[in-house]
Amino acid sequence: MSSLSIFQRACLRFALLPVPPLRAPLRPPRRPLGLPRRSAMSSVAPRLSHIAAAAAGGAAGESNEPPPAAASGLAQEDDDLSSGMMGYRLPPKEIQDIVDAPPLPVLSFSPSKDKILFLKRRALPPLSDLAKPEEKLAGVRIDGHSNTRSRMSFYTGIGIHRLMEDGTLGPEKEVHGYPDGARINFVTWSQDGRHLSFSVRVEEEDNTSGKLRLWVADVESGEARPLFKSPEIHLNAIFDSFVWIDNSTLLVCTIPLSRGALPQKPSVPSGPKIQSNETSNVVQVRTFQDLLKDEYDADLFDYYATSQLVLASLDGTVKPIGPPAVYTSIDPSPDDKYLMISSIHRPYSYIVPCGRFPKKVELWTADGNFIRELCDLPLAEDIPIATSSVRKGKRSIYWRPDKPSMLYWVETQDGGDAKVEVSPRDIVYMENAEPINGEQPEILHKLDLRYAGTSWCDESLALVYESWYKTRKTRTWVVSPDKKDVSSRILFDRSSEDVYSDPGSPMLRRTAMGTYVIAKIKKQDESTYILLNGMGATPEGNVPFLDLFDINTGSKERIWQSDKEKYYETVVALMSDKTDGELPLDQLKILTSKESKTENTQYYLQIWPEKKQVQITNFPHPYPQLASLYKEMIRYQRKDGVQLTATLYLPPGYDPSKDGPLPCLVWSYPGEFKSKDAAGQVRGSPNEFPGIGATSPLLWLARGFAILSGPTIPIIGEGDEEANDRYVEQLVASAEAAVEEVVRRGVAHPDKIAVGGHSYGAFMTANLLAHAPHLFCCGIARSGAYNRTLTPFGFQNEDRTLWEATNTYVEMSPFMSANKIKKPILLIHGEQDNNSGTLTMQSDRFFNALKGHGALSRLVILPFESHGYSARESIMHVLWETDRWLQNYCLNGTSKTDSDSVVDTGNKTLSTSGGGAPREDPEEKGFSSMQRSLL
Repeated sequence: MSSLSIFQRACLRFALLPVPPLRAPLRPPRRPLGLPRRSAMSSVAPRLSHIAAAAAGGAAGESNEPPPAAASGLAQEDDDLSSGMMGYRLPPKEIQDIVDAPPLPVLSFSPSKDKILFLKRRALPPLSDLAKPEEKLAGVRIDGHSNTRSRMSFYTGIGIHRLMEDGTLGPEKEVHGYPDGARINFVTWSQDGRHLSFSVRVEEEDNTSGKLRLWVADVESGEARPLFKSPEIHLNAIFDSFVWIDNSTLLVCTIPLSRGALPQKPSVPSGPKIQSNETSNVVQVRTFQDLLKDEYDADLFDYYATSQLVLASLDGTVKPIGPPAVYTSIDPSPDDKYLMISSIHRPYSYIVPCGRFPKKVELWTADGNFIRELCDLPLAEDIPIATSSVRKGKRSIYWRPDKPSMLYWVETQDGGDAKVEVSPRDIVYMENAEPINGEQPEILHKLDLRYAGTSWCDESLALVYESWYKTRKTRTWVVSPDKKDVSSRILFDRSSEDVYSDPGSPMLRRTAMGTYVIAKIKKQDESTYILLNGMGATPEGNVPFLDLFDINTGSKERIWQSDKEKYYETVVALMSDKTDGELPLDQLKILTSKESKTENTQYYLQIWPEKKQVQITNFPHPYPQLASLYKEMIRYQRKDGVQLTATLYLPPGYDPSKDGPLPCLVWSYPGEFKSKDAAGQVRGSPNEFPGIGATSPLLWLARGFAILSGPTIPIIGEGDEEANDRYVEQLVASAEAAVEEVVRRGVAHPDKIAVGGHSYGAFMTANLLAHAPHLFCCGIARSGAYNRTLTPFGFQNEDRTLWEATNTYVEMSPFMSANKIKKPILLIHGEQDNNSGTLTMQSDRFFNALKGHGALSRLVILPFESHGYSARESIMHVLWETDRWLQNYCLNGTSKTDSDSVVDTGNKTLSTSGGGAPREDPEEKGFSSMQRSLL
């Protein structure tokens, strides 16, 4: 065995024969707990399998008519890999097995923290889910059959566990009564924790989505039933869906029973489409997608988005309130006596999405009677593109969580334009729901930076945050909301980039009203303490902590800290169930997570005063075949002195003395900084569990590759310097340092290093192949933008226009350097990408530019997919394409593209019937096993 290469041993370890040589990524918890809404699908027939390739010396042919194999999703043995005449493919089995591993459940704790929901999920969805018709209206993608956002993920089941006195979990009780195959969303606890509410939809016989019905379940028995007796009442979940008003009543957004027939598009237009700027207004907008195109689209948007609000009680009582309207938010006051209702209305816009449409916010009584209008904001087409610019008028209108019915909001003093110098820049106001005797709003605080939020505690304490992106400055103010004789003061004044100085965020407790406020902690003295939960960034990596912080003196005591030798632990939530007053320190109870390089995340209770630790979950390892992989956080230096970091992964069983250098995949995403010191700080922990998502580069550990994940690519602009003015120079310098380090360590073969990335990482990849061809043998670019002249009013964090920074836009665009790209590049893009700036056209045009200069390149357009990829067929094919590219042009180092000479290790057909909901890619989104924010 010792004579075999690491690549051959990896194949044997996964029960495969060695492959012959190839010759050719602050809403309170009383809101519904819905899964993230996924990117949307096409309403028109896509290019069913637009896959093209070009090699030096000739262009590939393209077919306008999809073959039967492409239509069925099945690959044929004689598919031509260079002509677009092929179906979906499967990657090698060792990659399939990891991607198809069952997803772990999402956890949700009851209000009193005595029960836990295990919200169960399926694996990857089939392409047929994405292929269902949808409407693209005002920046929203809509499933017209279900009257909700298209392609929502969903839960397949709900299990209830009691959290026992000793901290262990009781047996699971399944929620039952809903139809088989139900798709569950928006799972919400009632305020007393005795009931659950959730939406249910089932697939129709014609494979269309059924409409959503609202169900409730008794937590003790697990029995579920429809809330509405009438089968004609359905949810409208385009925007908000429903919310508990009290323990027995919900406010629900429903499809109006009076809604007529679907608007029909006129066969002959009534006139031309006209946009006018005869008033010479300055209107600069980014490249938003899925916008309204004409009056028919506006009518269609109204048809789907208009809701009728209904009060529904558990006893079956139903009461419509208010007129039908496009309601976007329904928010009851903490004492449940008032409703804050937000809606949007005409005139609509053809150049901005619905979030900038005219917005009205009203105050109603809990039974639906109008009280007063809080604001009616006009259409906001003219928000400046400069970062930190905002909408004019009242914004961030919320209820104070520590008061029964007091509102607070912020108003800009600079017209929303970040380039205007004024003091103060923002003012935060407070006001009772029903002002008495004409009282005016009260000023809570004035800010010279941009308002960034408030953490409330009580009448004597709140923390107000402000920040300014251009300088990265961030401040935290201590204010006494109801004590006018106490002056506000700065608590923290720091750079948001300086992670080493981050003091942490205050821990919140649940109140008797069901809201969340800063938890005050009581010791033996008379001081006021709060808990600060921090990530604990250090030069050796993150070491999370929990500090007992004296809000008056600034002194702190570290009462908990993560192990830093082997494990990575974090504080997830405060579990102490005291709902009023100060919490005694010796009664503290917190939920923590714990993981290591080889052990996946589990959850624990930490109980004071003994700090007893009780494990409450025992999730299986999601991919045991990679349990013994090697992981190391490495540090190295750029030639200009900037310290850089990366995470190096090596396959299980790798022995450098016997196996020698490996083929290596570098996967990254650039970031902007204002200082070299901040850019050089270490982020992340060497002990974190390596979460592997459906399209993660870590999958190639199973194929014997070394992976350099997330090498820092800082683009620094100190002082008045704009970072992007030296983008290419700094990009290349960072890549050179990373490559030199892995070669110096002897783990990567200098001629077999590939580079890849998603979105801005794809942009990075194309630029590196253009400007640093000596570093990489090939590249993989997914869902990128390559021509910055197509995003003339800013991109990423660049807020200058094309006309203000022409040279920068041109020099940063790999499209302009297509003639310099000589190394093989694989372009992958979703056909229905709705991300601002990364239109599918970007990859189309870039590929044509590459092909026009004879570059060895391949373009894969994924039908129905958006910016991220969801369907099992799509993801498996992306992995097959990526693996083929790495085998051909990295492992074997050939530029020949004669497909007949390629040994296809994954030449298997793929059915379009399997799969389930997409899992988020931890490499792009963060957490691997569940959404901690939902705990």
